[in-house]
Amino acid sequence: MTTEFGFETVDTLNPRDAKDVEEVVRAAIAGDQPLEIIGHGTKRQIGHPMATNAVLDLSTLNAVSAYEPNELIITVQSGAPLADVQSLIDSKNQQFAFEPMDTSVLLGASGSGTIGGMIGAGLAGPRRIKAGGARDHLLGAHAVSGFGDSFKAGGRVVKNVTGYDLCKLLAGSWGTLAVMTEVTLKVMPKPESERTLLLAGLDDVTANRAMTAALGSPFDVSPTSPLTYPAKLSPGQPAIVAITPHPQQQRMTVSDTITVEVTSGAANAVASALAMMSAPGSKPR
Repeated sequence: MTTEFGFETVDTLNPRDAKDVEEVVRAAIAGDQPLEIIGHGTKRQIGHPMATNAVLDLSTLNAVSAYEPNELIITVQSGAPLADVQSLIDSKNQQFAFEPMDTSVLLGASGSGTIGGMIGAGLAGPRRIKAGGARDHLLGAHAVSGFGDSFKAGGRVVKNVTGYDLCKLLAGSWGTLAVMTEVTLKVMPKPESERTLLLAGLDDVTANRAMTAALGSPFDVSPTSPLTYPAKLSPGQPAIVAITPHPQQQRMTVSDTITVEVTSGAANAVASALAMMSAPGSKPR
């Protein structure tokens, strides 16, 4: 489609339900036209821009279909805002264990995107090394194939071995295999409390050893990351940051930070810092 000035325009299609998605996909097939699938468009800067005259905007499919905190599962439509869903499960002291990655700062986008975008991109945060990625927490999905047919994969229980595990295939496929309209995800309890540990003055080798020691501790450490220019430290002083649940304390925020200047071995520094965190009545400093 072109305007009176000769510029090409893009039609934005907002489906009301899965049937509308089927019709849009079939129309794209009939017209031999590519179809861009977006939610909030927060990840559109990743990869090359798509040359298309039609955009399928799933942000209108934003309902929470079912949430069962006691069963640790939530079913939502793919256009549901990730921030809203996280706020909902946070109200029940639950979380997505894989820590969905917020790319807004890196890409200059507004907001954290949608549930469908999170699954389609397959992005996870620092806890992926322990908790797995988004694909490992996707239990089931309703989607529309590239032929315009609706199908269902997986289910609403963790132990589901019926048929092919297409959910793992859809996660990280960037919408190239199917258009997801609804997904069921596993949620996990949040820790009762957490503490931030900052080890300052480490070189790269020592920082790596410190992270290894922290991950090998009895605490559920997340995330561990070397920061070359952490806040309140001068440039050139790498550090390790770990958010660690601390069951003997009341729930704290990330700002409750223990800072340890490393003057001895990394393992000893981590051990002493974790001991400080586990001491009853300890205060951050």
